Amino acid sequence: MGKHDHAHIEARGVPLAKAARDALEKAGEAWTDMRAQIFDAVAEIGKPASAYEIADIVSQKRGRRVAPNSVYRILDLFVANNLVRRVESANAFVANSHPGCLHDCIFLICDQCGAAVHVDNDRLSDEVRAAAEATGFAAERPVIEVRGKCAECQ
Repeated sequence: MGKHDHAHIEARGVPLAKAARDALEKAGEAWTDMRAQIFDAVAEIGKPASAYEIADIVSQKRGRRVAPNSVYRILDLFVANNLVRRVESANAFVANSHPGCLHDCIFLICDQCGAAVHVDNDRLSDEVRAAAEATGFAAERPVIEVRGKCAECQ
């Protein structure tokens, strides 16, 4: 990913949705009503959510059923454009609170309440990439997940 030396602004609500929209449009993709509703649902949940949970929320807001496979396609687009992060072990998704910034995924996941915190640590990510490279492996998308209990659940 490369080293970053900058402060992050942890956006929420309208500023986060605007940052996501700007990033997606900068990538040449359209920000449709459906994409906006799916992003808003992911951001509002505040913890890792499955495509089925997101589809239910969006279906309620739209007043008609939204198929999970449609949600998966949009989530894949969001992950590819750094708007949403995928929690691999849970097959769930969380909004990236700073979508304009690229970092490898490091998650701290609470086994009790389900909360997931994304941590940026370029030094750790660089070490993981270097270890992979030393074995001849090309790491394309390192994901580190640490399971345990958050401060509130301890």
